[in-house]
Parts: sequence; C-alpha cells; structure tokens
Amino acid sequence: MSRTVMMVGTRKGLWVGVSDADRETWEWTGPHFSMEEVYSCMIDTRGDRPRLLAGASSTWVGPQVRRSDDLAATWQETPNGAVRFPEDTDAAVERVWQLAPGTTPEVVYAGTEPGAIFRSEDRGETFTLERALWDHPQRAEWGAGFGGQAFHTILPHPSDPASVTAAISTGGVYQTQDGGGSWEPRNQGIRADFMPEDQRYPAFGQCVHKVARHPDRPERLFAQNHGGVYRSDDHGATWRSIADGLPSDFGFPIVVHPHDPDTVFVFPLAGADGRFPPDARARVWRSQDAGESWTALGGDDGTGLPDHFFVGVMRDAMCTDDHEPAGLYLGARNGSVWASPDTGTTWREVIRDLPDVMTVRAAAI
Repeated sequence: MSRTVMMVGTRKGLWVGVSDADRETWEWTGPHFSMEEVYSCMIDTRGDRPRLLAGASSTWVGPQVRRSDDLAATWQETPNGAVRFPEDTDAAVERVWQLAPGTTPEVVYAGTEPGAIFRSEDRGETFTLERALWDHPQRAEWGAGFGGQAFHTILPHPSDPASVTAAISTGGVYQTQDGGGSWEPRNQGIRADFMPEDQRYPAFGQCVHKVARHPDRPERLFAQNHGGVYRSDDHGATWRSIADGLPSDFGFPIVVHPHDPDTVFVFPLAGADGRFPPDARARVWRSQDAGESWTALGGDDGTGLPDHFFVGVMRDAMCTDDHEPAGLYLGARNGSVWASPDTGTTWREVIRDLPDVMTVRAAAI
C-alpha cells in the first residue's frame, strides 16, 4: 500500500508527517533544524527512493539545502553550503525560497533571496548560478516585496529541458527557451496596482505571488498576483483576468489539480483590509473550468475549515499530492495544518500549534 509524506516548513524548523493512503492518521517527527527558517521543501520521487529536500536558513551559519533519503531519519548537507553565489558577484544567499524538480531526473532548481535561480545536476547536492538571469539588464529595477526579493516560482517545462518559467517578487514572470542562455519578461496583461495609473501594465515589475500549471497542458499558466488572478493559454505571452466570482483577487497560493488541468485552487485574502480571509472565513476556492467560475470549499461544520480565521496562507503553504482522489493541504500562519483527502470536499486539522507555516509539500510514495 502506498503512503503519503508531508513536509511542513516553518519559521522555526521542519516537521515531517507520514500517513497511509487514506490520509486520516499522521505520524509526525520534528522539529528538524530547530530554530531555522524553512521556506522551501521538495519531495523528489524520481529516483529509486524518495529524497526529501529542505531549504533551511540559520541566523548563525546562513542558508543550506539539506537532504534525506530515509524519510527524515537522517539528513545530509553539502559542506560550506549547497547554494552559494560565485565570489565575483559580491552577493550572498539569504534564503532559499523555492526547490523544484527539473525536466530530467537529476536536475533540481533553487530560487533564492536575493533574486536568483540556481541549477543542480545531482538531485540537490550542489548548485550552479543561472548566470544570464543574474546578469539580466532589468535586474537593477526589480524591487522587493514585504518578504524580500526572491524567485519563489520555478516551473521547468515538463517535456522541454531548455524551457523554464519563473517568477520573482517584485519583478514579474520571466522565461527562458534556450536552457538559461537568455531570459525575457512574460507579463503582458498583468497589472501592477502599486504603480501610477498610466503605468499599471509594465513589461516587468509586477508583484507575482505564485504561478502554477499542469504538466499535461504546459502552455497554460495560472498566476496569483498582489491583486489579480490570471490565466495564460500561450505559455505566458499574454494573460487575462479570471478573478470574477472570487471574494477577493488578493492572495498568495495558486494550485492546479494533479490529474485535471482545468481544476485550480486559490485561497483569497482580504488584501489591504487584512491579510486574512474575507469575513475571516477560511475557504479554498475551486474552479473546474480553468477560472471561468469559482466555488467555495470548506465550512465550520466539524469536518471543514474554520469560520473564525484571522491568519493567512502563504504562497507555498498550499499543495496537492498525486493520489487518486488527490489530497489537498494548507498550512496557516497560526501553525495549523489542514488536509483534505478528497480534493477539498472535506477537511480536518492534522497538526496544530506549530510555528508560522511557510511551506507545505505532500506526495504519494
């Protein structure tokens, strides 16, 4: 029988849970890397055994990508850090915000603060800077959101190793089609509400919160921005709003169903009126027609999400697993983690009172 593993990264360490395929009962270990910030996690199921990767940051020794090949029983790390800028850049990694599998089995990408992307060809043991992106002439004009300047989205094309789509706060969506030799902004149609009115649709500079897509339809992208929910049907060349029907177009995560490229999930927040859900009702909103219409999931009925919820869910703190039916998970800034074994129909709290949750990842193993 298959099992499910979940990684929960917080501001004070990592927790790892394992469950049977029913995803009702969880056994937890943690904190791993106590008092370190864990902003990124990855469960790599491409090898002969699953590998867990965690991007942890210590105030004493800096950031490190740690790895485990035995479901968190033991951890290894690269001496002097796996992700480091070359000396001539005069830069230092502050946090690893993203870990993402590449198109080929050995490749892993890391997105960092300050805004850069690194590539590994040994499943996350060592990384090399994507130099053309770091040297991009527009980089000097990228800003920093409240969380800092970071590449928090990396989407390698599922069948073309030379194509990668990425997003930075604050800079926008960028894409390479030549294996990192060059990068171009892909933001046409995405507005930037914080800019002057006559500059609301710049070529770059948007505050993207998250981008997602389904591997069976790679030309379609979904984006949750700092104000705006969007879809692109031409691999990011143009975007259009799909926010109609949502209670707010502000939020952080956006997640695509693992088996259905038309089904997408968001967790709206009240934006300027508070970084918590509208009316403080925790709800995941689902579209089953690629954003043309939306339905709220969850409810405070004993098996649902709470109606008194004055906290947010961050950009990487909502995810799915790849079971059938798929599980849906979210972690909140009050340290609660919620799981749905039926893709959002019913919910239960699987662990609580953790530190501030920054990232959640789950997978069938």
